[in-house]
Amino acid sequence: MTTATTGVLRVLSPRDLRQAVAVLDRDPVSHCFVASRIHNSGLDSWRLGGEVWGWSEGGVLTSLLYLGANLVPVETTPDARRGFADRCRRIGRRCSSIVGPADEVAHLWPLLSLSWGPARDVRAHQPLLVMDADSAVAADPGVRRVREDEVDLLLPACIDMFTEEVGVSPLAGGAGAAYRARIAELVRHGRAYARIEHGEVVFKAEVGAVSDQVCQVQGVWVAPAHRGRGLGAPGMSAVVALARRDHTPVVSLYVNDFNAAARRVYERVGFRPHGEFATVLF
Repeated sequence: MTTATTGVLRVLSPRDLRQAVAVLDRDPVSHCFVASRIHNSGLDSWRLGGEVWGWSEGGVLTSLLYLGANLVPVETTPDARRGFADRCRRIGRRCSSIVGPADEVAHLWPLLSLSWGPARDVRAHQPLLVMDADSAVAADPGVRRVREDEVDLLLPACIDMFTEEVGVSPLAGGAGAAYRARIAELVRHGRAYARIEHGEVVFKAEVGAVSDQVCQVQGVWVAPAHRGRGLGAPGMSAVVALARRDHTPVVSLYVNDFNAAARRVYERVGFRPHGEFATVLF
């Protein structure tokens, strides 16, 4: 379809893979999540778990928008954001959040807020951090891959972390089976790490996205009863080393700007700033 501007918006298919990868490669760290989905699916819609929209100008693909459980803008120009927002308004909200580079989300959200709002929360400043070497902090030797027979041991920690971080339970609305399946999938692919003491998860983190260049850590959590023991920095040092060994040499994550304790841990471990994300939660 052609919009009111000179751009053309269309749903991408496997034949667009090379052009889409070229757009993602402009910033592999910022676009790790969408790159991981495209890397795993080859833009096959059934395997993708959503759609990727493309915006082309002069026959050249310039911008992308991933629309699945999350809506994620990728290298969007102002014209592309207006075109994407126009189509999003017409189809209605299907996602539970908008997340991506802060400047793009800051422009996109006002274009959608009247028809999609109100948001439950807007987190406008989330530093995006990156490491491409192991930490100088001694890694916690107790942090390891979670085994498949430990999924139900890990699950309560994941639920608690998600609820604490996002403000709602991931089990809400009858989503318990789907959420457990997602955690089991991460464990099965060697993307869940934890320190487990006497049958209790006291520290954990997952690698939520893996592209061919970058992996992104999520769900970093220390059990409340074990906070103040200094588990965070050694635990994250171990996660970085394990993720670099198991997945990609570059490890990223993003963090809420108001989470001062976590930001101090990440700085100590050796993460450096790469950019800034924003998230709109529904």
